[in-house]
Amino acid sequence: MFQKTVLNNGLTIITQNTHSESLTVLCLVGAGSRYEVQENRGISHFLEHMFFKGGKTFSAAQDVAGAIDAIGGDFNAFTGKEYAGYYVKCATEHQKVAYSVLSDMLLHAHFNQEDIEKERGVILEELNMYLDTPMYQASWDFENFLLGDQALGWDTIGTKEFINSVDTKEFHEYKKSLYVPENTVITIAGGVSHKEIVAEMEHFFGEMKGSQERKPAKLESFKADSRVYIRQKKTEQGHFVLGGKGPYAKHPDAYIFKVLAVLTGGMMSSRMFLNIREARGLCYYISTSTDDFTDVGIISTRAGVDLKRTEEAVEAVLEEYKKLREEKIGAEELQKAKNYLLGKMKLRLEDSEEVAHMLGKQELLYKDILPLKEIEEKIKNITAEDIHRLAQDVFDPKNLQLSLIGDFEDKRENLEKIMNKYI
Repeated sequence: MFQKTVLNNGLTIITQNTHSESLTVLCLVGAGSRYEVQENRGISHFLEHMFFKGGKTFSAAQDVAGAIDAIGGDFNAFTGKEYAGYYVKCATEHQKVAYSVLSDMLLHAHFNQEDIEKERGVILEELNMYLDTPMYQASWDFENFLLGDQALGWDTIGTKEFINSVDTKEFHEYKKSLYVPENTVITIAGGVSHKEIVAEMEHFFGEMKGSQERKPAKLESFKADSRVYIRQKKTEQGHFVLGGKGPYAKHPDAYIFKVLAVLTGGMMSSRMFLNIREARGLCYYISTSTDDFTDVGIISTRAGVDLKRTEEAVEAVLEEYKKLREEKIGAEELQKAKNYLLGKMKLRLEDSEEVAHMLGKQELLYKDILPLKEIEEKIKNITAEDIHRLAQDVFDPKNLQLSLIGDFEDKRENLEKIMNKYI
């Protein structure tokens, strides 16, 4: 069972003892791309990189990396749309090194202009990698097409213009506005004592201060004029994403949404995999998944297909959506999907990083941590009627949009007809 303490400076500390000989220390901050504006798109992600360039105790990138390497630990970071995270995994006896590295990064990073100049090239190459990887680009295009030209619809890496222009002052100002106690949660999962951890956190993070000056952008209502977005590009394979909006993360239907995605295309015995890949050979990869944000959810099926059979594959996905709208699923199929979701969740939670992330995300975004047992009960209580009701809503053809990458411009009219055919 987790324990929670709020330090004198307002910083939230959560621990869970997993009775292991290692631990994960994870710092989550409400500082994703949703906090950006057009003029600084990409600052959250660039800032994540800059924290690793050194601070007061570990003055350069090699010192930061060397400290973790010296204890055989792992460390990394990530930036999403609603938060960023920084973590160290190590043996329990080396935990103070983890605390020291993370606190020095987050409290004393210097953001030298020389380091910024070097890192621009790194991030531009990261951007180029994504642009050259249609699977990534298709997903970015789909979210922007579905949600519109607003913060939640933007990708996290940002624009080349901003990456090439950001300076030290902008990083310090952005950090000051968000990297503050009230907007930060530190979670430690592993072989830990809560009382001892709190004392350590007071020592390493007690000087963290400030108040939150930025809020996440509200999601504005948006609906594209077209049903189809095409990124015209010469590729050997066509890639598409087909889906729509659904329940937000804390909506009563949130776990029904996850189960629906699993049975649709979330496992190798799902409908999409068996009926579209195995039975018809229309694609190499195909999957259905959900993304959950604080005020909207997204369900989407993505696939890589033969350029000549893309229209056939799109129609096949729409047919599977139609079946789920019109027919209730059987008890055996439903139970398999629920067991799959529960099983995967328990496997993930064998990893202290996943435990820390699950607890920290809920506390940071919702101020409400749902115990694992309650999550299990919610999933176990889902009925075929629940799935059918939600499928009728999220797989309503009027809710669906299609994004593609490939040589498809001459097929736009026919793809629009296919999408409209199911309305």
